[in-house]
Amino acid sequence: MTTAPHWWCVSDCRLADLLATIAAPGPAPLLAAEVIAGVPVYDGNTIRRLPDPPNSPRALMAEWGEVLMHGAGIVVIRRLVDDLDALDAATALFFRLIDEQRAAGQGGADHFAKAGANDRIWNSLQKHALRDPEGFARYYANPLLTMVNQAWLGPGYQITAQLNVVNPGGEAQMPHRDYHLGFMTPAQAEAFPAHVHALSPVLTLQGAIAHVDMPSETGPTLYLPFSQRYAPGYLAYGLPEFREHFERHHVQLPLAKGDAVFFNPALFHAAGTNRTTDVRRMANLLQVSSAMGRAMESVDREAMSRAVYPALLGLIERGAMDEERAAHAIAACAEGYAFPTNLDLDPPKDGLAPPSPQVLMRQALNERWVPQRFADALAAHSRSRQA
Repeated sequence: MTTAPHWWCVSDCRLADLLATIAAPGPAPLLAAEVIAGVPVYDGNTIRRLPDPPNSPRALMAEWGEVLMHGAGIVVIRRLVDDLDALDAATALFFRLIDEQRAAGQGGADHFAKAGANDRIWNSLQKHALRDPEGFARYYANPLLTMVNQAWLGPGYQITAQLNVVNPGGEAQMPHRDYHLGFMTPAQAEAFPAHVHALSPVLTLQGAIAHVDMPSETGPTLYLPFSQRYAPGYLAYGLPEFREHFERHHVQLPLAKGDAVFFNPALFHAAGTNRTTDVRRMANLLQVSSAMGRAMESVDREAMSRAVYPALLGLIERGAMDEERAAHAIAACAEGYAFPTNLDLDPPKDGLAPPSPQVLMRQALNERWVPQRFADALAAHSRSRQA
């Protein structure tokens, strides 16, 4: 593949290009305790003994950054958690929260798995903090977690977390990439220029902390090392030939309780099938966001939308503007992104992401809602997005 086009299209995706990308050599993980199937594995106890000042830790962090960007795309840290009592307390709390969700008939939606097959706690971070503040403090007071987050994102990052339990018999996910572009359809992703495809992975870090032992039969996550380097991969992972290659050539890394894995969100990956009859595979899925993925000014887009909607409706009804032109005005006014949101109240029921306020505003104009109906619907939508 030579110079990248300004726009990637599904027709640009060729398996031969992925194979060539994967085969290219990457940086040698010199500080890893071992390398398994091309994936570097580090020992948490060894890292905790590294000296201050941070010469050695910074060298390790630099290696992690290189591995995540140009190497296998995955970093495994054995014994990331040294406070196993705090981990066990969190596990017990999460199971209580799952029981409460089930009793309330909640918690069925999921991104890449069949709804209701497994158990998920959206925003486990906030629920953990509010229900057990001391346990939360002990759980997240982990310098190794800070090190790996800063190795990829620098300071000022924001952690979110979603607890996932794959129950006995829970089926494997389809291979995919993750947030941001990974939560879009191919048509949506094609609308973003190629440089945004390159930018998306460096805005987040994906991680998972194992709350139980995860031998292979429990279905720990499957990975295709080095696949994050394939530039049009957000459009490719769903194509049959790419999925077939993933199924034949993925690697699977068993984890012990307290181990953690961190990976580039552009890496092709999928949770595996839990083939046991008695193990509820629990992992706290961390999604850590860059400090820089935010606007400079705070804008009340709900108030703007309420004010602008009647004007747009009037322009359309008078024939002074068509709906295509109105969509451009909506893009400058309403929130166009589905996230962040409250996934308990605003789950991704009909796809990978719930609808955005822009979608609601376009629907209202297309169906000629009166302004009060739109204002009420927008307010309800806004409430569903609040933490």
